[in-house]
Amino acid sequence: MTTANKITLARILLIPVFVGFAVHYADTVKQEHPVESYRWAAIVVFLVASLSDALDGYIARRYNQLSRLGVILDPVADKGLLLSAVITLTVSQWPGGFPLWFPTLVIARDVVLIVGTVLLHHVVGKVAIKPHWTGKVATCIQMVALSWVMLRLPWPEIRSSIIILAGIFTFVSAVVYIRNGIGQFQASGHGDADDRLK
Repeated sequence: MTTANKITLARILLIPVFVGFAVHYADTVKQEHPVESYRWAAIVVFLVASLSDALDGYIARRYNQLSRLGVILDPVADKGLLLSAVITLTVSQWPGGFPLWFPTLVIARDVVLIVGTVLLHHVVGKVAIKPHWTGKVATCIQMVALSWVMLRLPWPEIRSSIIILAGIFTFVSAVVYIRNGIGQFQASGHGDADDRLK
């Protein structure tokens, strides 16, 4: 259990803390007595958790603490934080939150990618995960959209445009990764027709 992995675990433990503050804030808004301290507490927790991602990565590289556990925990923590934020700000009816189609699209993409990765590993025996720029852009715009919603910035037209743009890149990145997975499947020879079936 390296220092980097401990920071990653701490990030995972911060997820329910963020959700708790966010839900409490949304409840106070519904009761028409918004407690802004809950909202700012949720923002601070989310910010700390997000920054810890860069910190554990730096420590792992700087002090040679790369590990198999870290390779598994880090994306789990990242996706867990992002998905929990998107879902919470939608389901809790956070003021100016996300439309229902957005978390549906984000969750559907991740489910498809996880299932595809497991299937590739089972059939081919290995998976070559190649990050694509569309996936990085999608994550970046999702974070911008989350920040905009949590900070409750004005200009709802801009907020809607950012959410739509995040949705577009989320969908495009899903298509790119699916095509990449199909390519790996075919390259392994499993996509060829079986001569015995001809």
